[in-house]
Amino acid sequence: MNRPQMLIIAASLAFPGTALSAPLAAPAGSAMVLDASNPFAKPSALPFNYPAFDKIKDDHFLPAYAAGMREQLREVAGIANNPKAATFENTIVAMERSGQMLSRVSAVFSNLQTANTNDRLDAVDREMSPKLAAHNDAIYLNLKLFKRVETLHAKRDKLGLDAEATFLLERYYKEFVRAGAKLSNADKEKLKRYNGQIASLQSDFSQRVLKEANASALVVNNRAELAGMSESDITAAALEAKKRGLDGKYVIGIANTTIQAPLASLTNRSVRERLQTASMTRGSRGGEFDTRELVLKLVKLRAERAILLGYPNYAAYSQELETAKNPAAVNKLLAELAKPAIGNARKEAGEMQKIIDAEKGGFKVAAHDWAFYSDKVRAAQYNFDENQLRPYFELNRVLVDGVFFAATKEFGITFKERKDLPVYDPDVRTFDVMDNDGKQLAIFLFDPYARGNKQGGAWMNEYVSQSHLLGKHPVVGNHQNIPKPPAGEPTLLTYDEVRTMFHEFGHALHGMFSNVKYPHFSGTSVPRDFVEYPSQVNEMWAIWPEVLSNYAKHHKTGAPMPKELLDKVVASKKFNQGFMTSEYLAASLIDQRWHQLTPAQIPLDVLAFEAAALKDAGVDFAPVPPRYRTTYFSHSMNGGYSAGYYAYLWSEKLDADTVEWFKENGGLSRKNGDHFRKTLLSRGGTTEAMNLFKDFRGRDPVIAPLLERRGLTGN
Repeated sequence: MNRPQMLIIAASLAFPGTALSAPLAAPAGSAMVLDASNPFAKPSALPFNYPAFDKIKDDHFLPAYAAGMREQLREVAGIANNPKAATFENTIVAMERSGQMLSRVSAVFSNLQTANTNDRLDAVDREMSPKLAAHNDAIYLNLKLFKRVETLHAKRDKLGLDAEATFLLERYYKEFVRAGAKLSNADKEKLKRYNGQIASLQSDFSQRVLKEANASALVVNNRAELAGMSESDITAAALEAKKRGLDGKYVIGIANTTIQAPLASLTNRSVRERLQTASMTRGSRGGEFDTRELVLKLVKLRAERAILLGYPNYAAYSQELETAKNPAAVNKLLAELAKPAIGNARKEAGEMQKIIDAEKGGFKVAAHDWAFYSDKVRAAQYNFDENQLRPYFELNRVLVDGVFFAATKEFGITFKERKDLPVYDPDVRTFDVMDNDGKQLAIFLFDPYARGNKQGGAWMNEYVSQSHLLGKHPVVGNHQNIPKPPAGEPTLLTYDEVRTMFHEFGHALHGMFSNVKYPHFSGTSVPRDFVEYPSQVNEMWAIWPEVLSNYAKHHKTGAPMPKELLDKVVASKKFNQGFMTSEYLAASLIDQRWHQLTPAQIPLDVLAFEAAALKDAGVDFAPVPPRYRTTYFSHSMNGGYSAGYYAYLWSEKLDADTVEWFKENGGLSRKNGDHFRKTLLSRGGTTEAMNLFKDFRGRDPVIAPLLERRGLTGN
């Protein structure tokens, strides 16, 4: 998902050693021992335990889940019932080692069901979601197990543990308590019901969002209505229509965000309006993919669960372990930025209105006009538009001569593509990543193209998470949703897609550089409002002159991007920041409003509540709708960023300050990269996140660079 909407899918959830929460009991009738022919029965024999995609079949997942659950429950029972006194090794380390089969199947399934799903995988997800939640409860609500953790926690200062081990013990204790370990037996049963229902609803929401996006695609009857679109985009729209049995017509797919990319180029205002309407009404049109009822059930259950656990609302529960710590801090940040951001957006709308009036358009700028007329304003102010950039942003050049080139300059790592590893889709590419000492560091997968069975947005995931305890090396993937051009044509990117590629690779670096002992702390296992920070920092290299001049070359002639065009790219960095900040803040505020409700405050009408929330916050400016509306807000409703969508802006404060540090210290260099890697990127979640920042920066972050970047100074 384009910044600030990117989602990480990673093998780091509540219980160590699992890529998802684990299930309570095996499905009835399942074999007690997993058949040896099942690829998940033992670790993959491929390098770094890379998944054997060529051997994995849809029917392997359910029995592997069942076996993995049984295995972990046996392991946990052995820990809980150990007659010997609790020690760090026989309790905490033993739990870190548990669930490895479940981790293998969960990591692969969760990633395939996001990137390459089908009806069978969706059915597995629906079946397993409540079972995985129940299994997680079986571990965290095990009283004997908790007593061992509690005993160790009470005397943690006398155990002679190093800092990482002490932090791990403290984290376990907090997670057990937050999972309900101190509740009464009756309340534990209630909690189990909540967890199962929430898991099922989240799965249902996710699947409906994808199906609704496919069902909402805009059908255009004739080519003339697509005026302004490139030939390759028109050809792709015709091919999509043909795939749907609509020969002679054109289909424009719907991306995950509210504003759709073709709005910038379509000259026909009526078609723009139809496309915008199709996007904004997703999940609220009635029918089988409507999500409004799911939303109301989900937010109520989350609120009830939070109160049961002793918190005033779900946001308070969710943010306790984040760097923000509480909703008051989040609300303060969002409120401080809302007024100046909307003020800037209104100014930007005024500039567009001048052009509309000069052209005698006879209408007021609307949401479906913004991208189209903002490009005209950009052309007038900077004498260039986005379409001038695309011929210089060919996908492979951006990846190899841009993203990889910057990483080599900064960290000394190198990349070698390999063709021998199996992949789940022919367009997926794999690379060996070699460290600066010549040893292999990781394996990297790159999955760039949009597919009808792929969730929208962009994200990083881990198939194998690094851990010295388990002897694991990282296998990580980046995923985008770039429209695939017709066969034989180059993939030319928008600037936003380029920036997203650098962003996601920042997450990949965080996973690949992980150098921790315990799997609980591996890679991106840090607070949500910190995890976006390293990836946002990596975006700076997209327009760093040395990097940009290396990859921004014309796809036909190889000629470098003219300096005057390059200078305009850099000069226009603050352009349209009012819009971008406002649409993000609107979505963040919606997320907070839903999750700061008590059960008694849950409304009856989703869209009416959303409209009132935007008005109350002062961000109800129709030409700039929320980046996501509630009914297709997967970050908020799927659980990954529930009450946490503010995290991108919170992280950006750290990012902007870090960018200033790089500039102050000479920019792109091995010395700077090595410092960033040693003090922050390699340390995963081994200490409080802000300690990592201070180790890197030498002080607490300041907000001035963020305000300057967002054009929010002097408002």
